[in-house]
Amino acid sequence: MKNFIVVLVTAKDKKEAAKIGRGLLENRLIACANIVEGVQSLFWWEGKIDSSKEALLVLKTKKTLFKKVMAKVKSLHSYKLPEIIALPVIQGNQDYLNWVDSSCV
Repeated sequence: MKNFIVVLVTAKDKKEAAKIGRGLLENRLIACANIVEGVQSLFWWEGKIDSSKEALLVLKTKKTLFKKVMAKVKSLHSYKLPEIIALPVIQGNQDYLNWVDSSCV
């Protein structure tokens, strides 16, 4: 199970999230991208608390592809400092994980 990760990326809106997800899929860097609209984010930015409505991408991929995923996200993202966080998959449906494995390069 330690070979797989879930990557979280926030984007300014659904359109940008779809552009990022499609770019990752076309390069076979991920098996799947879920887009969650209407995320309300609160965060520190430039010394003060800020907020924004965003879309959240939930990406499924292999741990070995993280650096390539991060580079591609950065190339497609409009933010100066995009959130790109990887979480390990510690358990899962083995059939699904086999599909993730076969869907990525």
